[in-house]
Amino acid sequence: MSKALPNRPLNPRRIGVLAYHAFTQLVRMKVFYFLAIFAVIVIGANFLELPTHAAPEAAGVDVLYAIKNTSIGCMSIFSIVIAIVATGLLLPKDVEDRTLYTILAKPVPRLDYLLGKLLGVTSLIFVSMLAMDLLMTGVLALRMNSVLDEQTLRLQSFGAGPDVIAAQLSETRALGPTWNLQGAVFVVFLRSVVLACIALLLSTFSTSTLFTAIVGFLVVFIGFFQADAREMYFGDAGVLGKIGSGAMTTILPDLQIFNVIDAIIEGKPLEALDLLKITGATFFYFLVYTFCSWMIFARKEF
Repeated sequence: MSKALPNRPLNPRRIGVLAYHAFTQLVRMKVFYFLAIFAVIVIGANFLELPTHAAPEAAGVDVLYAIKNTSIGCMSIFSIVIAIVATGLLLPKDVEDRTLYTILAKPVPRLDYLLGKLLGVTSLIFVSMLAMDLLMTGVLALRMNSVLDEQTLRLQSFGAGPDVIAAQLSETRALGPTWNLQGAVFVVFLRSVVLACIALLLSTFSTSTLFTAIVGFLVVFIGFFQADAREMYFGDAGVLGKIGSGAMTTILPDLQIFNVIDAIIEGKPLEALDLLKITGATFFYFLVYTFCSWMIFARKEF
């Protein structure tokens, strides 16, 4: 007779099952329809005729900027909306369908339930980001090859030498689908993970998806200006200022640390140290908000 395993939390198999259920639950809500809108926007950006400020030999680079700006901007908006709304939907939906009572009636630790839901949402965001990234990379690569051909012909008509042509083409390739651009997409994903953790925390004490969504978007708004507010209130306040600044950064996420995305679009490299700091901050917020969610949800009566 096999001995029953102790009902310990953080069971990977159990969390995986709950995450798969949350993922399929969201997919059945047809959330992937936004990918069609993204495809139309990105392909449309490829045909924009923008007024160019570049030199004649660098013609076409403005369109590359437009494709990257439009794509990353859409990814940011869609990932923020999915992270907040989809996460805010899950717990009220489980209560409405009475699925939550069935799950909690079984020996499922509430921490595993929360982690499963969070992993399901982040998996959905990851798949969505991957699909958008593949589409952006494909469109950008096609357009970059076209721009490179045009620039080569133009430079040859000007009588430019091989070194000049190679230098210009190298600058243009830096604006294409580089690893730096993939780093920007990864940073967008990390930011959405933080926002999903916040939405999960809000949904543990709210039964209204609308309340979770409104407060979640307010947190996003505050997060983008949190560093300025922190500097204003605690800039020169000594030890107490540092404590207050740290508390403010913990309670409300500092979303300005994710603002390296704009610099990457302009062609600046993503430093490994910056990426490490952003990943570390994401992990910190994940631990803090998930722990707070568990503390509230563990004491909640259903």
